[in-house]
Amino acid sequence: MGQAYLGLGSNLGNRRENLRMALGRLQPLVRVDAVSALYETVPVGVEEQPRFLNAVARVTTGLRPPALLRLAKSIEEEVGRRPGPVWGPRPVDIDILLMGDEVVDSPVLVIPHPRLRERAFVLLPLRDLALALAIPGSGESVAALAERVGAEGVRRVEEMGWERSGRGAWLDVE
Repeated sequence: MGQAYLGLGSNLGNRRENLRMALGRLQPLVRVDAVSALYETVPVGVEEQPRFLNAVARVTTGLRPPALLRLAKSIEEEVGRRPGPVWGPRPVDIDILLMGDEVVDSPVLVIPHPRLRERAFVLLPLRDLALALAIPGSGESVAALAERVGAEGVRRVEEMGWERSGRGAWLDVE
């Protein structure tokens, strides 16, 4: 079993419910240990689309990276994602950001996520969960990267937070 961080985003339909459904469908192959606050963010790439809700989940799984990627893509389809433009609107997006200290560089999967170091909508929620975490292959901390990219276009949405159990696991993901 190992720890991973997944980035989640949604900008179509009921964004919060889409994220909840995606998190719920990870189980039982993936245990959701914690989820960041929700962040409303401006779109990147294709700007003429609705704003996103983004979060990061810390998970534990025995899946290897390719199997976790297949699971993530199948969940995206279940929640309603269809092929479309790169960076276009979507009901849900699930990205593997980090997976322990693994470094993967294949045609279909790169870990750490190749744009992790430049995206506030990923770094700010990741900072909620792993402030001092060092990014494998670079040694840079999440905190330092988040400080460098700033928070332009990203707003923490407190009122849309997740309910936390006494164990610290985020259970309100049905």
